Amino acid sequence: MEETQRSRTYGWTDPSAVAAHLGRRGGLDLIRAMAAGELPAPPIMHTIGISDMEAKEGWIGLELTPQEFHYNPLGSVHGGVISTLLDTAAACAVHTTLPAGTGYTSLDLTVKFVRPVTIATGRVRCEGTVLNRGRRTALAEARLTDAAGKLLAHGTSSCLIFEMP
Repeated sequence: MEETQRSRTYGWTDPSAVAAHLGRRGGLDLIRAMAAGELPAPPIMHTIGISDMEAKEGWIGLELTPQEFHYNPLGSVHGGVISTLLDTAAACAVHTTLPAGTGYTSLDLTVKFVRPVTIATGRVRCEGTVLNRGRRTALAEARLTDAAGKLLAHGTSSCLIFEMP
């Protein structure tokens, strides 16, 4: 069986351009600046094709159109890609609640895969929401849905909140 080789090319900007803003701008301002194209998006967004980010305090929305390069050997979108979407949405939702000078990192991510995602699924939407934010930790959830609103995957994440050095 002869296989047709496929290829993909994409670019990104130096992630230190955004990192320089981390201690100086509040999280919501920073995320909105990335969504508007005023600041470059992190390279991972270009790597998997995340687009159409929108944000308000405690909430984030983003989208992805499944592609062949997202596939696992079973012919569906790899769980790592889905987990990356859920992690991004949950963690960025926490980020939107943080004032300037405050950082965060994910402590854990729990994912439940509900339905397979394929090219036939079409564009998917992932929304992250902060469930609880304290001084040192935050709990957020993310939901991945199809265009009809059917749940495809769900995730929860705990984040550690800290002062930026």
